[in-house]
Amino acid sequence: MTTAKDIMSKDVYTVTTDMTIEKLARILAKHRISGAPVLDDNGKLIGIVTENDLISQKKRLHIPTIINLFDSIIYLENPRHLEEDIKKMAGIKVGDICTRKVVAIKEDTSLEEIATTMAEKGIHLLPVMRGDKIVGIVGKADIVKAIAKGI
Repeated sequence: MTTAKDIMSKDVYTVTTDMTIEKLARILAKHRISGAPVLDDNGKLIGIVTENDLISQKKRLHIPTIINLFDSIIYLENPRHLEEDIKKMAGIKVGDICTRKVVAIKEDTSLEEIATTMAEKGIHLLPVMRGDKIVGIVGKADIVKAIAKGI
């Protein structure tokens, strides 16, 4: 059975919440990676930031549809999404745009579990953990490479 340990990238570039977005973009471009785990001052995983987070800064702002009925406003979509979008679009540091709810996997997580998690949760990058320590990272490209090798 193929596991995360078999396909993960062991060279993991990490960033901090106080890093500027421009510096993050340079790191992603220089190392040709799609994202990076975000660590606190003690080296603990607290988030993940990806190319999608950077791209989201440049998107058009979607205003939620509302209905005005009897002097009341009824949102047809969750207004919290608008607040989150505005915060990310105005962000200047990694901490402003990173995702704080990180889905991580263990070294023995099967390829099937990894692919299922990515597909069902719309996640493209999974930190591989051994306890509290990051030992690798699995991205979509790692799964494609495994498929190409017939693993």
